[in-house]
Amino acid sequence: MYNQINSNSTEIISETPFMAAPFSGRNAFWRYFIGVITPFLASNIIGALPLVALMMTRTVGGVMPQKGGMPDFEAMGVNLNLGFTLTVFPFILAFIAILFLVKPLHERSFSTVINGGRKTRWGRIFFSAFVWIAISAAWLVYSLKTDPGNFRLNNTSDSLIILAVLALALIPFQAAFEEILFRGYLMQGFAVWTRNRWLPILLTSVLFGLMHGLNPEVKEYGFLTMMPQYIFFGLVFAVLTMFDDGIEVAIGAHAANNIFLSVLITHSDMALQTPAMYEQIEIYPWKEFAGLVVMSVVFVIIMAMVYRWKDVRRLYAAITVPVAEVQETAA
Repeated sequence: MYNQINSNSTEIISETPFMAAPFSGRNAFWRYFIGVITPFLASNIIGALPLVALMMTRTVGGVMPQKGGMPDFEAMGVNLNLGFTLTVFPFILAFIAILFLVKPLHERSFSTVINGGRKTRWGRIFFSAFVWIAISAAWLVYSLKTDPGNFRLNNTSDSLIILAVLALALIPFQAAFEEILFRGYLMQGFAVWTRNRWLPILLTSVLFGLMHGLNPEVKEYGFLTMMPQYIFFGLVFAVLTMFDDGIEVAIGAHAANNIFLSVLITHSDMALQTPAMYEQIEIYPWKEFAGLVVMSVVFVIIMAMVYRWKDVRRLYAAITVPVAEVQETAA
């Protein structure tokens, strides 16, 4: 909590746990470089091996069927639930890698990346997931009623139940890794280097968007069309993190969003190819973006009311930490 705010400026005199935590560790650039690169190497080299092995057995004449730059599991005759599992599996290794890297690299506990070193607030994760699912379901019902010809019932078989179980088991690792990396690890790192809040919010959101730059949706609809959506999503998660002084709410919403999209609605250009219940035939990117904005605003308002977020200075105030607490920022 804020203990004192200078009435003549926006500087915070006593920091919140999440923003103060990184200053007690080691924060040289090379440490963050290793902390970011290692999980990606673990996921894309080791984690991708099962998927690569499968693709090698399914190529015809040295050519791998693709859909939007991604392996086309259906064309290769691969069960979509198996393809989904192998696609998400690398994120588990990335999650494990960053879990074990924080303490030796930065000399502070992993929990400081979650919420400043407090106990994980599981209630926030589950509640935010529930609210996001409810809002997403309402939007899907609205879409089905206003444009029924653009959707078809795609799957009601037992494979949908299997998909739901797999999504609930695997997607949280994928969502948690991305939130830990961007809204936890890098958010704190940028905060140490910039000593403010708004720049870490902006930088992590742009990087989050760029990380999704190879998604098939980008290839299909264009970089300038899709990138604002990814960056906006990153901004929403960053705002949630700053207001709540931790990433639990962001993890819950992120996981719920990806689970919902994996299980209930799919389209031909999705990065995660799944046997979802409904298939959307035609995608209108800017309409989808408008829907995302409306859903996000409603979600943030609900979270703000429930958790009593009132101080908007958490989004822009400068960060002031006693010099004695800073172990290393440049060496």
